[in-house]
Amino acid sequence: MSEIQLKKITDYIWEIPQEGNMLAPARIYAAEKMLKDILADNAPQQAANVAHLPGIVGYSLAMPDIHWGYGFPIGGVAAFEVNSGVISPGGVGYDINCGVRLMASDLTREEVAPKIQELVKGLFHNVPTGVGSEGRVKLTQKELEEVMTKGASWAVKNSYGEKDELEFIEEHGHMEGANPAKISRKAGERGRPQLGTLGSGNHFLEVGYVSQIFNARAAAALGLFQDQVTVIIHCGSRGFGHQVCEDYISVMDKAVHKYGITLPDRQLCCTPISSPEGESYLGAMRCAVNFAFANRQMIAHWTRETFSKVINKAPKYIGLRTVYEVAHNIAKMEEHTFAGQQMTVCVHRKGATRAFPAGHPQIPEAYREVGQPVLIPGDMGRYSYVLVGAEGAMEQTFGSTCHGAGRAMSRHKAKKTAQGRNISRELAEKGIYVMGASRGTIDEEIPEAYKDVSDVVDTCHYAGISRKVAQLRPLGCIKG
Repeated sequence: MSEIQLKKITDYIWEIPQEGNMLAPARIYAAEKMLKDILADNAPQQAANVAHLPGIVGYSLAMPDIHWGYGFPIGGVAAFEVNSGVISPGGVGYDINCGVRLMASDLTREEVAPKIQELVKGLFHNVPTGVGSEGRVKLTQKELEEVMTKGASWAVKNSYGEKDELEFIEEHGHMEGANPAKISRKAGERGRPQLGTLGSGNHFLEVGYVSQIFNARAAAALGLFQDQVTVIIHCGSRGFGHQVCEDYISVMDKAVHKYGITLPDRQLCCTPISSPEGESYLGAMRCAVNFAFANRQMIAHWTRETFSKVINKAPKYIGLRTVYEVAHNIAKMEEHTFAGQQMTVCVHRKGATRAFPAGHPQIPEAYREVGQPVLIPGDMGRYSYVLVGAEGAMEQTFGSTCHGAGRAMSRHKAKKTAQGRNISRELAEKGIYVMGASRGTIDEEIPEAYKDVSDVVDTCHYAGISRKVAQLRPLGCIKG
């Protein structure tokens, strides 16, 4: 149980006051009823620890899905001034550019529900899942380097999807500044066979439908309608990104002493952004970012093929298109205004989603009047949400919001809770067909292992950092 004392700022913002060697206060976004669970682990202390890092601007921030992570809490956001600030692998996470793609079809729930078992089995067959899963594509070293630098555009060039999709991916599916020379041999060896795989843990591919619309204007702009069949793809950079993170934690664990940086937690190892080590990490991280963009692009392509075969219609009649794709483990150089001063900052988002408001030039033109789509998956038994970024995010959180439900119990505890139960059958009785790489994978991901995502989403909505558009409910799901 955390001993952190919180000061209430608003009904949805709680502050850990600046004290000791903290260089800024820490702020947690949460409804009061959520605080007991949030304070049950050391995540709030991690948010306070982040506030010790050099060059932090404003606040160390934590979203309502906050839970314990490596160094930074999952759900953590922090911006650092580029000249005096630091870059920390723990502020991005091991699964670099873990993210979410939302696809929407021209099909209705009534059309798809009778075929959901066949559809889920087809997806499970066509999209490799599970620990150590290998993809259908075997890359040469040259091809892997092209993936590192080109991202989703490499996948499109190789006939995995269409070029017009790239507009609806954060960074257009390609982050500049990737440097394959900064990637270790081991990272390359781990990544080469894994492109086009879902992976394990909390990653999933879910077929669902639009169950509720909260904002008709925004839903129409995003092309969403009641009972429309949707797909959510949630995965990242696989073992490739994990190894990049591991490699640079080792580098920065040594380099932190070179730069005279004092840390409250060794897991916050970091170096100045402009240092050779900082620039090397950024170059390597961007390679993993691009790997993840290509990964989701390929999975989306195979998803379309599976729908076409099972529904027995040509892809153009199914209309399964990318609504948007967001990253939620990433560090990016962005322009923001804080305390009336415009500045370039390096925004770390770890388990947090970019949420730019209407009018922002980096939003696809089709959505610019309503705001950037924000995709918030829940658990496989309840619901997920689509939101749009709000002006409050630019004023309060460096253009950031939550990323998901947030775990309420460890994987070990979830498995223990699931003992003696048949989770797949329980979900089937609710009309949700689930397949996983193993029974243990499904047991780890029982719905009660997660917070109710509606509490998380409502907090962000009422705090003004993102606005609810639609709720999606699951029909079927494949788990890694």
